[in-house]
Amino acid sequence: MEVFRRAILQPGPPEAFALQTVQQVIKPQKQTKLAQDENQLLENILRSLLQELVASAVDSGQPIMLYGHSNDVGGSTQGHIPRLLDIVLYLCEKEHIEGGMIFQLLEDLTEMSTMRNCKDIFGYIESKQDVLGKQELFARGKLVMLRTCNQLLRRLSKATDVVFCGRILTFLAHFFPLSERSAVNIKGVFNTSNETKYEKEPPEGISIDFNFYKTFWSLQENFCNPASLTVAPTRWQKFASSLMVVLNTFEAQPLSDEEGNANNLEEEAANFSIKYLTSSKLMGLELKDPSFRRHILVQCLILFDYLKAPAKTEKDLPSESMKEEIKSYEEHVKKLLKLTPPRGKDFLHKVEHILEREKNWVWWKRDGCPPFEKPVIEKKVVQDGTKKRRPRWRMGNRELSQLWKWADQNPNALTDPQRVRTPSIMEYWKPLAEDMDPIAGIEAEYHHKNHRVYCWKGLRFSARQDLDGFSRFTDHGIEGVVPLELLPPDVRSKYQTKSTDRSKRAKKEEAKAAAQQGEENQIATPASEIDEGIRTDLEAAATPMDTEASGAVATGNVSQGESPMPDEQQKQSSDTDAGQETGQSEPDAEVEAGIIDGEADQDVD
Repeated sequence: MEVFRRAILQPGPPEAFALQTVQQVIKPQKQTKLAQDENQLLENILRSLLQELVASAVDSGQPIMLYGHSNDVGGSTQGHIPRLLDIVLYLCEKEHIEGGMIFQLLEDLTEMSTMRNCKDIFGYIESKQDVLGKQELFARGKLVMLRTCNQLLRRLSKATDVVFCGRILTFLAHFFPLSERSAVNIKGVFNTSNETKYEKEPPEGISIDFNFYKTFWSLQENFCNPASLTVAPTRWQKFASSLMVVLNTFEAQPLSDEEGNANNLEEEAANFSIKYLTSSKLMGLELKDPSFRRHILVQCLILFDYLKAPAKTEKDLPSESMKEEIKSYEEHVKKLLKLTPPRGKDFLHKVEHILEREKNWVWWKRDGCPPFEKPVIEKKVVQDGTKKRRPRWRMGNRELSQLWKWADQNPNALTDPQRVRTPSIMEYWKPLAEDMDPIAGIEAEYHHKNHRVYCWKGLRFSARQDLDGFSRFTDHGIEGVVPLELLPPDVRSKYQTKSTDRSKRAKKEEAKAAAQQGEENQIATPASEIDEGIRTDLEAAATPMDTEASGAVATGNVSQGESPMPDEQQKQSSDTDAGQETGQSEPDAEVEAGIIDGEADQDVD
């Protein structure tokens, strides 16, 4: 302990001798960091030394934080206790000792000191807020600091020590993050112990309506616990009737601008109090005070805002009739605030802005208090030290700007026929032909035939440039469309069309050409011949003959070596037409088979 006493008196920053002092006292196993039992031993030594310094300061009659302070000619020296705290804070910051030790010493110091000395101690805490708030220290001592501040708040008077209480609350708001749940009233519990006491019996010699006095101050019971209004309907009705009496009184006794300016005490800090006096003798004066009226009216707005906020359960929600009453009362209160001097309209605007922001906090708490902190975005440092500007393109983006630039440099760029070129069939189907070669050994899942856009484009090219290949799509799929010249011999034989198939297709095309020629000849026949043909058909009771079908039937009859009769030919043609009209015609394959058989029989004959 004597070693630390001598270290306190040493001049210079703590980093020059703090670690050597600890090593001299503890003699740790490691040179720069203490073990757990060594930290406990050092904490006991420092707490004992701190207690002795406080006792010496009390005996000398000096303030605790100024004990040992001197203003010599050579310079001013720091007090013993702040000097000791600086040494411990440096060791905790550099992680030479356990990080929560400085918080424990500060808690002991506040418990051993009077409230007058606690103000100086808290001033030291405020000055070291940035260091104490570092992550390595905050994680170890946040609960101890919270306990220390709460103990100070319990010891302070809320009526006389308002400024000191405000300093503590402001420190906690800066020291703890916004998402710290220990500083949030998650359950929304109200401070029902804050009871407003007022007179129950009328005193003698008062000049005001005592019933109004009781009605006025009874509103504070509901302001203290707004949740009770939604539990019982009778309680809300009683509150609504009392509130209406107070609002009508305020409206019946308006304040002029002169009275508002004369009685306004908001800017006088000496007359500010956290609670108003409830004596019945002061009721008349308080009604003439604009600050007093604003205080009550703002309480009404806060109450209405709470009742309108969405609740977690249905039973906490107000009824529809209650919502309508809240809306009418809220409009009445805002009207009175606007009429209350001075600057009533501006005051109402500020209150509405604050209540609107408060709704965000309500939603945040009911969502489980999600953290506000976001990860820091690392800024890319430019090597040359200059800030890199974002490029601005003339046409909005890089591609359009490049096209525009090419057009400026070469006026014929957009009219060049080679700018957009349709590939040939051979060139386009070459990748798929390579996939079909077994020697290439390409797996089926990587074939171009699985690429839908590629196949769709290829079919369009083949329909325009290679109808023969396009016709193979029905029998062989997309691989049959590939030109045979691109395929290897062993694969080509699979997709080659047989000679009989080619003859079928050729005969079919010839039959269609003959039918079209017959239709053209019939159209070119004179009108008289047409009339005679119609008359002949009517006499024969036959239907118009389909040229294409009759040609096919005639071919079949010739192939059988028989000469068809006209009546039979007309009958066959009429049957063919009837089948085609009703959608029951035979497939083309059977017609083609008949043609082939006829040709074969004819060759044999």
